[in-house]
Amino acid sequence: MTEPTARDHQFLTDVLALAQRSRDEGHHPFAAIIADAEGNVIAQAMNASSSDRTAHAEMNALRIASSQYSPDRLAGATMYTNAEPCAMCAGGTYWSGVGRVVYAMSEATLLSLTGSDPENPTLSLPCRQVFAAGQRPTEVIGPWREDEAKVAHAGFWHKDQ
Repeated sequence: MTEPTARDHQFLTDVLALAQRSRDEGHHPFAAIIADAEGNVIAQAMNASSSDRTAHAEMNALRIASSQYSPDRLAGATMYTNAEPCAMCAGGTYWSGVGRVVYAMSEATLLSLTGSDPENPTLSLPCRQVFAAGQRPTEVIGPWREDEAKVAHAGFWHKDQ
């Protein structure tokens, strides 16, 4: 696995804090930050899927970035997430042209936290598989810092439902 850079670690720290903020504000504990090749934040978002089931943090950030930046600029961008992008978000990342994804917690670890909670009906499909089906490469680094990523999820999900 490719090692994350110092910049990657800083953005992971930032996205973990944003995920906690999402939870603190009453949303699911997910967040995404998109930075361009120079390390400038071009979009960031929290989860809003309680009102729109497609409003995952990644999709929200991708909508912002895609509406403001060219595919060429997005090709050099990195999306940072506190949890591995689901199949929908990986597809959105691919179609937006973002060329790199760095995430903290795997989908498998997230599933161990959420169980059968109806608020997070997990699609067990790793983002690498989604990207591998595409015609252009998307670099993926993760999981990285899973224990830290679990913190925002502690006690949030109702596994017994």
